[in-house]
Amino acid sequence: MRINEAVALVTGANRGIGRALVTEFLSRGAVRVHAAARDPRTLEPLVAEAPDRIVPLTLDITDPAAVTAAAEAAPDVTLLVNNAGRHGMGHLLEMDLTDVEAVMRTNWLGTLHVLRAFAPVVERNGGGAVANIVSVGAFAGTPAMGAYPASKAALALLTQAVRVDLAPRGITVHAVFPGPVETDMLRYATGHLKSLGDVPTASAADAARAIADGVEAGDEEIFPDPFARQVQECLRTDPKGVERLLLSRD
Repeated sequence: MRINEAVALVTGANRGIGRALVTEFLSRGAVRVHAAARDPRTLEPLVAEAPDRIVPLTLDITDPAAVTAAAEAAPDVTLLVNNAGRHGMGHLLEMDLTDVEAVMRTNWLGTLHVLRAFAPVVERNGGGAVANIVSVGAFAGTPAMGAYPASKAALALLTQAVRVDLAPRGITVHAVFPGPVETDMLRYATGHLKSLGDVPTASAADAARAIADGVEAGDEEIFPDPFARQVQECLRTDPKGVERLLLSRD
């Protein structure tokens, strides 16, 4: 799709990849961007950059009523980016199950809530695109990363499933698999890992640019940074090697 004709909504837009995507979409001529976050106060610096084109939106994706309200407040969306997510480090046999449930409820079920609410919106506006921010973590159950890899694997399968359902409704669906991107989430995760070793990291702005390129090109799967593209190549040549590659970072 052409972003310069789009009205976008980005969840988790107050920081990291989400914030960078808002900026990137505006630079490509998006008509407006609905920037969503649980706490609208965290969006104020972003909105100040383009108050005439950025619309702040309060949205907790784990709250069905809030999701319904967001769909009513943003009836013009043609490009939906499901970026909001949650991390929770720890080993699955030891970590608090409430933390495990919170990760799954946010990354999988929360995204599904948003998809169910906004697919009819995008369809009514003549079709468009959905991009789900997954993770290369979906390809290996890294022990110290708790439920996060499982939640992202589930999100990858969800993305495949709804792609089939939404294609006849004029909506393309893109799975985005970032590797280490310089965000607060990465800093949180690396504080619990032994080492990232020599893994290259990417800026959020560079990742956002690659994601936008992939959406405009119609790529079903987008690997937006150097390490992600290394995983992509490994998936093609040595699928089991992806597991070794990712587990070596635990």
